[in-house]
Amino acid sequence: MSDAVVVGSGPNGLAAAVLLARAGVGVEVYEAAGKLGGGCRTEDLTLPGYHHDSCAGAHPMAVSSPFFRAFDLAAHGVEMLRPEISYGHPLDGGRAAVAWRDLDRTVADLGSDGPAWRRIFEPLVRNWEAVVDVAMSDLRRPPRNPLTAARFFARLAEQASPLWDLRLRDRAAALFTGVSAHAIMPPRSFAPAGVGLLLGTLGHCGGWAIPRGGSQAIVDAMAADIERHGGRIHTGHRVDSLDEFPAARAVLLDTAPTELLRIAPRLPDSYRNRLRRFRYGGAACKVDFALSGPVPWQAAELAAAGTLHVAGTRAEIVAAERAVAAGRHAGNPFVLVIQPGVVDEGRAPGDNQTLYSYVHVPNGSERDVSAQAIDQIERFAPGFRDLIQAVNVRTAADMPVYNANYVGGDIGSGAMTLRQTVFRPTPRWNPHSTPLSGVYLCSSGTAPGAGVHGMCGTYAATHALRDRFGIRTPAQSLLSAPARG
Repeated sequence: MSDAVVVGSGPNGLAAAVLLARAGVGVEVYEAAGKLGGGCRTEDLTLPGYHHDSCAGAHPMAVSSPFFRAFDLAAHGVEMLRPEISYGHPLDGGRAAVAWRDLDRTVADLGSDGPAWRRIFEPLVRNWEAVVDVAMSDLRRPPRNPLTAARFFARLAEQASPLWDLRLRDRAAALFTGVSAHAIMPPRSFAPAGVGLLLGTLGHCGGWAIPRGGSQAIVDAMAADIERHGGRIHTGHRVDSLDEFPAARAVLLDTAPTELLRIAPRLPDSYRNRLRRFRYGGAACKVDFALSGPVPWQAAELAAAGTLHVAGTRAEIVAAERAVAAGRHAGNPFVLVIQPGVVDEGRAPGDNQTLYSYVHVPNGSERDVSAQAIDQIERFAPGFRDLIQAVNVRTAADMPVYNANYVGGDIGSGAMTLRQTVFRPTPRWNPHSTPLSGVYLCSSGTAPGAGVHGMCGTYAATHALRDRFGIRTPAQSLLSAPARG
């Protein structure tokens, strides 16, 4: 038996295992599914040879987070491809708003909205590492760059208040609201505004990268590093009790709080009750398409966008997200689209294409909303229907079968309310520890939350190394050491 066990092989669990293994701790990873990756897998979901990302498809955080900057995916053979347009937003009448990686080009494209976009993002882009330090922190230490943090929070307060229309109008308003909707919450509140500012900033520096061959490349590189440093990985092994690991000095759980409740019967009642009060948020229905050619967007520039927010105006997005938050299906839902073939021609045979979409729906929804996804895309790309060769649908209710962390289809592993952003999953100084000695949570259910960034695993592993093994080597130092083998 190894000294440490990691349950779950999503990016956070693997990040924790990478750090433990590099610190010289014997570590074993257990994954219930037959394939590693959690929300970072790549599979043929529609037709043979059409490679779809099962959950995460574009990765602004995987090229910007402290963990991945130190881990260096390129050095591990992962090619992160960066579309010229990080994200685009189609509008009626053949118009569009686009966030180019080049901030100046974005400002010029937005016309009269451009100066306001620059005032919001230029100071953040100029100090993007400090923005990441704030947004990907565990919220338990002061920011390293207080001035940039103050600028970030000032913009957050504006975009989370009735003042959000003060600067952004028309196309820029839709562009910012679209990126904020990644929180699957009604915009004009703190968490969505923070998401919009972080992802918007990253769109103008590292970009919204798409891994060549699919997101699986990221987890495969991490798994290879774990094994190179002596770790062992087991797939197809569902853990049903922490009693399976009596000799482990540390157990790190890349699981939702619901799974901790299931496999840890000896939790104190007070902590168990707090976990039961943890709220899950809006959900996603995943709709994948095999296409006979590129999407015929009316706005021609969208052909270069890796990610698109297909939802219409700011007012339409607000209405759609409010409906989902109230437990209703929106008539014109928010549809997140990724077209990987823009930069990765190997995702489908010949001139064919794969297309990934998420439709925001109420938690636990059993509804197949592929027709609504097609309608929304067709609205801005007439002729889209004619390209469809095959469709694969995973409803929100089906999501936990694919990944138990996605409770009710909540791919963010917990509603991003202000309280649950700061106290995730419970009010506790160390959000990654539990009342059980040596047991830590390292999933997106802890700070800093959802995204392929590895930081939940980094924080949990850092605590475990210090508390259980007396190892205080910083994570960046462990990751910068030469790899074995």
